[in-house]
Amino acid sequence: MADARAPSASSAASPTFDEVFCGLLPRLYRRAVMLAGSRQSAEDVVHEAYLKLAARPQRFLAHPEPYAYAFTAVLNVARDAYRKDRRQVLVDGLEGVEEAGAGGAGGAPGGVPGGWDGGVERRQSEIEAVRLLGKLSHRQAGIVILVDLDGYTIDQAAKIMKVHRGTAARHRARALDRLRAYLVESEHGQAGR
Repeated sequence: MADARAPSASSAASPTFDEVFCGLLPRLYRRAVMLAGSRQSAEDVVHEAYLKLAARPQRFLAHPEPYAYAFTAVLNVARDAYRKDRRQVLVDGLEGVEEAGAGGAGGAPGGVPGGWDGGVERRQSEIEAVRLLGKLSHRQAGIVILVDLDGYTIDQAAKIMKVHRGTAARHRARALDRLRAYLVESEHGQAGR
């Protein structure tokens, strides 16, 4: 009879992942508001941190200080969200750029000076960028995307791609050289038409 109680007593003595995490929630929410700036953003940050930690609950429960472990996850999620938001451009900021570009070219097609083309030009640019990146090796394209499109430093991109910094810089330099050559070729091809 004592043997039958032993497993249930040990499981009752050790708290579950949800119990420990829920005990930390008020403190994590307060810290997340400080990091994220608003309650809504803080809730999103804590939720994302929960999902990350729930993927490996044994690491969280085995940590000597679960709050520190959870706070580190919240901090990382908040930092990632900030970086993502920082890379986004407000539409109002683009309107002035589009109007200046369209005004110098004599107005947009269709007789609407500085008018919006429905995103066609942007989509064509994206398709051209994908086509050009497709001509590069995977590593070269990855480095160009991380550094030149996503705004990471060479060091950060090297860490993400798990290569040495010099290797990442060399891949990027070669990729940019190849992209310049493709652009020169396409300009010469269009000029001959």
